[in-house]
Amino acid sequence: MYRAALSRFRALKGRTGNLAAARFTTSSAVAPLDTPLDGISLPPSLPDYVAPSETKVKTLSNGVRIASEQLPTPAASVGVFVNCGSIYETPISSGASHLLERMAFKSTNRSHLRVVREVEAIGGNTSASASRECMTYTVDALKTYVPEMVELLIDCVRNPAFMDWEVNEEVQKIKAELEEVLKNPERLILEAVHSTGYSGPLANPLLASETAIDGLDSSILEEFVTENYKGNRIVVAASGIENEELLQIAEPLLSDLPVGPQPKEPKSVYVGGDFRRRSDSPSTHFALAFEVTGGWNNEKDSVTLTVMQMLMGGGSSFSAGGPGKGMHSRLYLRVLNEYQQMHSFSAFNSIFNNTGLFGIYGSTSSDFVSKAVDIAAEELILLATEGSVSRLMIKRAQEATKSAVLMNLESRMIVAEDIGRQILTYGERKSVHSFLKMVDEVELQDITNMAKKIISSPLTMASFGEVLQVPNYESVSRKFHAK
Repeated sequence: MYRAALSRFRALKGRTGNLAAARFTTSSAVAPLDTPLDGISLPPSLPDYVAPSETKVKTLSNGVRIASEQLPTPAASVGVFVNCGSIYETPISSGASHLLERMAFKSTNRSHLRVVREVEAIGGNTSASASRECMTYTVDALKTYVPEMVELLIDCVRNPAFMDWEVNEEVQKIKAELEEVLKNPERLILEAVHSTGYSGPLANPLLASETAIDGLDSSILEEFVTENYKGNRIVVAASGIENEELLQIAEPLLSDLPVGPQPKEPKSVYVGGDFRRRSDSPSTHFALAFEVTGGWNNEKDSVTLTVMQMLMGGGSSFSAGGPGKGMHSRLYLRVLNEYQQMHSFSAFNSIFNNTGLFGIYGSTSSDFVSKAVDIAAEELILLATEGSVSRLMIKRAQEATKSAVLMNLESRMIVAEDIGRQILTYGERKSVHSFLKMVDEVELQDITNMAKKIISSPLTMASFGEVLQVPNYESVSRKFHAK
C-alpha cells in the first residue's frame, strides 16, 4: 500500500516539475486547486447522514432470543445473558451466582486447559459477571472466528462440568476475595445498602458469605443451572455480526434447550433500615439511600434519575482523571471544594427492573463524620427544594449524560451487553435516539419532583469504620420526614 502511494507521488512529481519552485511562482502560473488531476479518480463523498445500525432479533421455538447489530469493526463481541441472578437463590443455593461467575469458562466436555488454549488460539477475551437480576457470559475476538466464539461460549454456558476440584479451588479464592473486601469499604457499604434496605430476594448478597460458600457444592450448582437456565430466559446478543450469520451458528446449538415456565420475578419489599460495622479503618464510610419505585420499567423516572445522578456527581478529593474532571458537578462544587475533611463524596444509583436505590456515599475522618452525614442529608433535601437547582445545571447534566452514553456505546462489548439486558427487560432493544430524546425532555420540575418522591421513602443508612461518631438512625431520618 505504501509503495503504491510512493510511486503515484513520483509520477505526479514528474508531471509537475519542481514542486518546491512551484510554491514561489505567481498565482497566474499555478492551476487552481480545484483543477482535476490527470489519472486520479476521487472516491465518492460520504453521505451527509448515515443511518444507525439496526438491532435484529429472532426468537427460536424454545424461546431463546438471538439478537445482533452489525458494526463496521474488524472484531465482534458475543454474549449469553440469562434472566437469573442472586434474586433467584434460595437459602440452600445462597451464593450460587457468585460462585457461578467464578466457575465460568471452566471445564465442560472440554478440559479447562483446552478452553484456555482455544481462546488463546483465536486471540479472544472472555468475561463473566453476576448481578442480582442477570448472569452474563461474553467472548470478544476477530470476526473471522465468530463460529468458534459462539460454539465455545454456548458450550461453557450449557455444559459446565462442575468438577469437584475446580469448585473447591474457586471456593477458596472467593474466601480470599471476601477478606480483600474489607479493604474496599465502598463496595461493602453499597452491598449493605441493598441487604438492609430490602426485604426479600433483592437483599440476597452478591458477595456470598463464607458460611454460604462453604455450603455450596457441584450438585447445588448443577441444580441451580438446570432450574434457571431455560430457553425462554436466555438471550444471545452480539455486536459486529449479521443476525442471519449468528442465527445460523447458534440455532443448532440451542434449539434443544428446554423451555421453562414463564419466570415471575420474586417480589422484594423496600423497608429501609440501619447497618453499622465497626472496623479499624482509618476512615469512616457511610451511605444514605432511598427507594426509586418503578425501576427500569418506569422509563421516564429512570431517565430522570440518571440525569439527577449526573447532576449531583461528586468524586474523591483528588481528581484522578486529570485536572477539572467532574469538578463541575453539584457535590464537587458544594461539598468537596468546601470541606477539605471529605475524602470522597458522590451520588450513586442502583436500578433494577421494578425498583431501585438512589443516595449519597461518603468517606471522611471519624471526627468529621457527624457533620458529613448532615451535609449529605442537606444536599438531598436541597435537591427536593424548589429553586435550588438552576436550568444551567440541568442542561450540563443532560449533556454529560448523553456524552457518557454515546461514548460507552463506542465499545462493541457494551453494545452487546446493552442489547442483551434491554431484551431481557423490555423484550426489545430501544433505540439510543429515543433515550437521548428522553434525556433532553427532562425538566427542572421533573428533578425536583423525583427528589421529593425519593426522600419520602424510608431511609436506608449504612456505615463502616469508626461508627461511634455516626449519628443515630432516628435523628437522620427525622431530617427527611419531619412533620
